[in-house]
Amino acid sequence: MPTAAPSNLPPVLRPEHPPVRSLDDLAARFSGEVHGDASGVTLSGITLATADLRAGEAFVAIRGATRHGAEFAAQAAEKGAVAIVTDAEGAELAASAGLPLVVVDHPRGLLGELSAWVYGTGADDELPLMFGTTGTNGKTSVSHLLEGILGQLGVVTGLSSTAERHIAGQVIVSRLTTPEASEFHALLALMRERGVEAVAVEVSAQALSRHRVDGLVFDVAGFTNLSHDHLDDYADMREYFEAKLPLFRPDRARRAVISLDSAPGAEVAARSEIPYVTIITPDIAADPTADADWTVAIGEERQNGTEFTLTARDGRSLSTVVPVIGPHMAANAGLAIVMLLEGGYTWEALVAALDGRRVEAYLPGRTQLVSGDRGPAVYVDFGHSPDAFEKTLAAVRRVTPGTVVMLFGADGDRDATKRHDMGRTAVEGSDILIVTDHHPRFENPDTIRETLVEGARLARPDAEIHEYSPPERAIIEAVKLVGEGDAILWAGPGHQDYRDVRGVRTPYSARELSRRALIAAGWPAPDPVWPVPYPDDETPLSDPTREWR
Repeated sequence: MPTAAPSNLPPVLRPEHPPVRSLDDLAARFSGEVHGDASGVTLSGITLATADLRAGEAFVAIRGATRHGAEFAAQAAEKGAVAIVTDAEGAELAASAGLPLVVVDHPRGLLGELSAWVYGTGADDELPLMFGTTGTNGKTSVSHLLEGILGQLGVVTGLSSTAERHIAGQVIVSRLTTPEASEFHALLALMRERGVEAVAVEVSAQALSRHRVDGLVFDVAGFTNLSHDHLDDYADMREYFEAKLPLFRPDRARRAVISLDSAPGAEVAARSEIPYVTIITPDIAADPTADADWTVAIGEERQNGTEFTLTARDGRSLSTVVPVIGPHMAANAGLAIVMLLEGGYTWEALVAALDGRRVEAYLPGRTQLVSGDRGPAVYVDFGHSPDAFEKTLAAVRRVTPGTVVMLFGADGDRDATKRHDMGRTAVEGSDILIVTDHHPRFENPDTIRETLVEGARLARPDAEIHEYSPPERAIIEAVKLVGEGDAILWAGPGHQDYRDVRGVRTPYSARELSRRALIAAGWPAPDPVWPVPYPDDETPLSDPTREWR
């Protein structure tokens, strides 16, 4: 859907010196039928989206939910496309565009292999070391922790997560949890050009189902956990679980590290088709007695970090601090460390970098403390599932001597089956609950809030529950309820710098809104270390006494 603020959309990157491929060679390699004159036609890239198409690239036109991409063939030609790759239906629609066509049976299913061939980023090509993490919660955190630890080892890194893309120090905001295959292979080719030695990738179930990581073989795959989420995309939890399993096949990864903290971890291990090791954090595991190759033991928990000791079955151990609160974050860090070991980094190097020190990683919007050294603690978190709420609220509770306020909303046009459970876990883990809006998209936000409040009331009829809209008001009201020694957990928006309201991305930052609400209430707040989307003279918090409708 087009947005009113296209500048909010991050760019799609390309390698600076892409290989030049022949269209005839493409057709021959992928058993395509050529329509039109392909002689002498070469291409330097490939894309699914006309909005991102560059002159000299091939446009892959596939059947979407409501329209066929081939309907945009003329637009692709105007933007400089040299050819169109499509199916038989698309060939008829694109015939009038005047470009040569390569007709294949399943262009969506071929996109990964096509992209790998175009950019020279297939499994047999010289690539950085690849780490891929899947699971319901923790994928982003593990990816950023991998990158942070790799940096402590002196490795030039790349990263692709829900929050950001990193290329040897360059940072851009992400569009999708896992980019489309054409974008991903272009990104990987650019990383290779810039000397990236290792890449941490967040791999969603949708990425596996929708062929976004086709053409890649990860050196190490990691599994965090599985809990209720994404039932808007999958029929039930079994189908969702099955969507994760392809990452643990030889055509997807070479080795694996599997967490046993959630019950499905044992089945992932049992059905893995590649060599693997297991890891467990007894403090949070569904079965604390399960036998694992590695164990994460939780130490002291503080507002600015969680101590833990990672111990192997053979007795090796190291102790370090993950820079965020919660045993689940220590579990993520332990998983990252073992993934690096399985990737070939030595135990001695990891001990030298980490033992007795902190993990030097920045986790945008992951239980991120955005308040000052006095007053209430305010944490902003990306968690948007019942399991994430439960774990994060428990972590906040352990480091908070006073009242815990939970502030959250839910996505519109996404899995609605989890909303009652979100309300339940939110109210059970907090002293005061505030329900607000998140990304309503094309749903009525009033209806979303009503369902969340209903779930909370069913669980705790006597709880103190408030409902405020918009979220700019909600955080102001939340700060009024707390003082020294209290805490607010604002779950959902995390690192994001926009809200999606009826298809329009409006500038929005929970981190900045929290900071300004604290200042308006007379509390200190640190200077932001993140992009601030509000002009100082137009911020919705410029007048904290304003009337809200």
